[in-house]
Amino acid sequence: MQYIKIKERIKELSKTDNVDLICVSKYHTIEEIKEVYDLGQRDFGENKVQDLILKADTLPKDIKWHLLGHLQTNKVKAVVGKVHLIHSLDSIHLAEEIQKQSEKQGVVTNCLVQVNSTMIADRFGVPYEELDAFIDEVSAFKNIKLMGIMGMAPKDQDPIPYFQKLRQAFENSKLKDGILSMGMSADFEQAILCGSTMVRIGRIIFE
Repeated sequence: MQYIKIKERIKELSKTDNVDLICVSKYHTIEEIKEVYDLGQRDFGENKVQDLILKADTLPKDIKWHLLGHLQTNKVKAVVGKVHLIHSLDSIHLAEEIQKQSEKQGVVTNCLVQVNSTMIADRFGVPYEELDAFIDEVSAFKNIKLMGIMGMAPKDQDPIPYFQKLRQAFENSKLKDGILSMGMSADFEQAILCGSTMVRIGRIIFE
């Protein structure tokens, strides 16, 4: 279990305590998650709605659950009200369904705008050139609170140019005072050095 070492490394790189760690618990058992919970971790992330719901129903209620993976509109009803933060808001169609279900349940759902930071055409995420208009349109939905933006770097390339471009877009956006979520197990160090305020780490925590 490398949890304590990872926490220390994040603090060392950021020189502050302003980088939030989301422990990515997909592929890991209830017992493994509880072990990290017992060390003080409270933010956990899942890629699939059904896994998030199962674990949320089983584990302590003070855990903040984050939905990290692509969210289909037919799964929105199941996750609204159970999730602390949706990291993958990437279309107006999805925003409309989150708004609809959030209004029905009388809640405000926190979301990050997923940016297509890889700039690969068939990847999920809002293109850079559409980001400002997307933020403006979704900001009108009363039951969605945009908390910041999220993006990723390609696995087989130097992540730094991608993170630098994402940070620039973030700082030029209306969400610049919110969360900049970038960095995973393989590249969280570079992400923090480029200004990330939230990292999503799984594999290396559980080693």
